Amino acid sequence: MEVLDSLVIGAGQAGLSASYHLRRRGLTHVVLDADAAPGGAWQHRWDSLTMHDVHGIAELPDADPPTDRAGRANVAVPAYFAAYEREHGLPVLRPVRVDAVTAGEDGLLVTRAGERTWTSRTLVNATGTWSQPFVPRYPGMDTFLGEQLHTHDYPGPEHFRGRRVVVVGGGASAVQFLGELAPVTDTLWVTRREPVWRTDDFTPEAGRAAVALVEDRVRRGLPPASVVSVTGLALRPQEREAERRGAYRRHPMFVAVEPDGVRMADGSFERADAILWATGFRPAVTHLAPLRLRSAAGGIALDGTTAVADRRVQLVGYGPSASTIGANRAGRAAARGVARWLSEDAPDPPGGQTAATSRSSPSRSGRSAGSTSSPVRT
Repeated sequence: MEVLDSLVIGAGQAGLSASYHLRRRGLTHVVLDADAAPGGAWQHRWDSLTMHDVHGIAELPDADPPTDRAGRANVAVPAYFAAYEREHGLPVLRPVRVDAVTAGEDGLLVTRAGERTWTSRTLVNATGTWSQPFVPRYPGMDTFLGEQLHTHDYPGPEHFRGRRVVVVGGGASAVQFLGELAPVTDTLWVTRREPVWRTDDFTPEAGRAAVALVEDRVRRGLPPASVVSVTGLALRPQEREAERRGAYRRHPMFVAVEPDGVRMADGSFERADAILWATGFRPAVTHLAPLRLRSAAGGIALDGTTAVADRRVQLVGYGPSASTIGANRAGRAAARGVARWLSEDAPDPPGGQTAATSRSSPSRSGRSAGSTSSPVRT
């Protein structure tokens, strides 16, 4: 049975960055990706989202940024990721949907996907959030006769033309949806809290301060908050028409859903043909449950990218590294954390060898650490 130095789950920006840095260090690994094609979550985003609309795609390590600044994001970014995988020879296997990661014998980790298993000394989890859309429960939701969709399934503005749409959520996605929908249909925006609008320039210093607040949460083991929750919201030029139409007049959250609309807290009724739940996502980490990483506070406490409860595990694309820029940094940090664990975990070798040279000897893994051979599946 071949034992890998590390195993990466997820081939989005964070997973590709981690794989690149692991490869540079000569660490044997594979990347398991649940999708049938490259692109991570970007390949699933709505057709109306263009590269002009996104907040920017950071270039992957040792690569230029995407050159398409006008095309569809769900085409341009996957093409960029696919080219990166090819050019750097990253060991991505797909489609492989991981069921669980468990602690095996001799301090090793066992990753299971259906009938297949991989054994590794460390793990880099880069599964992001896209596969875990969150929709809160409200009384009467099951009685609604119209259509209910989440950001995960948003089909674009033309789908809603001529219908009254209730947009739920106080984040950047809700703002963008309203910007697209208000010119073609009637909208109503509801949120639990008053939105916080940012009126100043979003400087690099402000960005670092925002990320630091999110990092503090995960360091304390709290469930991660989105970066936009601390940066505030801002309107882009393409959303000014929706603003002129009054789309960004926020209403308090409704208390119940009825067959043809929603009942507000003051007893008033708002008709609706569709409800668009822009209510965010949760980290896709259920496959890590057997490792018992969660703290009493409900989140996974991290020291940088390292799980405090099990230092064999690195988490990227989680909390502060859920943006493309943060994902790149996290990938590098995760590879460093993997190398640190392998070095510290290596037994003291005979004959005065260093732990690092002992780790790369065939006696530990059956081959040299620089090998890139495919893993043996048990």
